[in-house]
Amino acid sequence: MEPAVPASAFGWIATSAWAYPALEALHIAGIGLLVGSLVVLELRLWGLAHEIPVRPLARVALGTTLGGFAVAAASGLLMFASAPGDLLANRAFLLKLALITLAGLNAVWFHARDGLGRLDRRARWQTVVSLGLWAAVIGCGRWIAYV
Repeated sequence: MEPAVPASAFGWIATSAWAYPALEALHIAGIGLLVGSLVVLELRLWGLAHEIPVRPLARVALGTTLGGFAVAAASGLLMFASAPGDLLANRAFLLKLALITLAGLNAVWFHARDGLGRLDRRARWQTVVSLGLWAAVIGCGRWIAYV
């Protein structure tokens, strides 16, 4: 999304020839790490590669997930800071934030009930919800530029 007139201390990001595109690239890389590592772990929870122990895989995958989230959040905050008014008025952006919150709550619930240890129907259902929410977050992120 190309903001109209920068109205914040970070407005230079929106007008820079390289800053906003670099932040977008970092944002996409963070999302790739976040979602890609979740897919690997969730495929294991669904029974693929059953010879790989869940907990060691989860340590690697969830560390990567959190790192990807940190990169996506930091770059996203900087992009937001470049045009907060425009984004706060954007329905797709607000929906994206709500979906990220739901994805986070789903993850907290999953780990609070020891979904990795149980590997039950509810844990598997939560992985489907997780991937659905993150897919919707990505869709809303793309939609921001068009609403």
